[in-house]
Amino acid sequence: MQYTINRVTQLDPPDAAWARPQWTQAETLQVTLYPWQDSGHHPPTAARLLCDDRYLGVLFRVEDQYVRAVAQKFQDGVCSDSCVEFFIAPLPDSDAYFNFEVNCGGTMLLHRCPSSEEKNAGKGPYDVSPEDGATILMAHSMPKNVEPEIVEPTTWTVEYHIPFTLFQKYFDAAIPPTSGASWKGNFYKCGDKTSHPHWGTWAPVGGPKPSFHQPAFYQPVLFS
Repeated sequence: MQYTINRVTQLDPPDAAWARPQWTQAETLQVTLYPWQDSGHHPPTAARLLCDDRYLGVLFRVEDQYVRAVAQKFQDGVCSDSCVEFFIAPLPDSDAYFNFEVNCGGTMLLHRCPSSEEKNAGKGPYDVSPEDGATILMAHSMPKNVEPEIVEPTTWTVEYHIPFTLFQKYFDAAIPPTSGASWKGNFYKCGDKTSHPHWGTWAPVGGPKPSFHQPAFYQPVLFS
């Protein structure tokens, strides 16, 4: 299992439009695995990635129901809302990673999560600063606040562009990634405190309880 990020000359500004012509150049992956006991709500969730020399572009589309967005500030706990997540480890010799968690209203939580070696040394995750978070370009199809919960079938999208300089600053990663560069990651869908909680993944994840923070299960994410 792997995903290949295709390269374009220049990413269009994000607008959360799944049908934007540029996105037809991207591979589409599906979040289809729901390994843990949940409410039975398993919304079809798809993701696409593209990059240029400055940004990594991420686009999610969710055919959802029971849609909620309460978290509104950067670093709020968005996993309780209708949320999509992209975890990515950019270094070939380390499993340290970013966890990009975004609710349907475009609010993001983002930590720099430690490698196995860093954990053994007593180091934990730490927040990406608000100033650095503001360098991520965000677009979303839903209002920022969705409360009360929407119980009708609702399709929503979020799109964000991550500057490669963020990976350079927090991981000392070489940027932009060259053709053939291999990172590792996984993609998720959740809604911990919606009326129908669920936890879906792209790549298989082990364990008896929902846990996305398992880099041992990450799969190759390649750059074309």
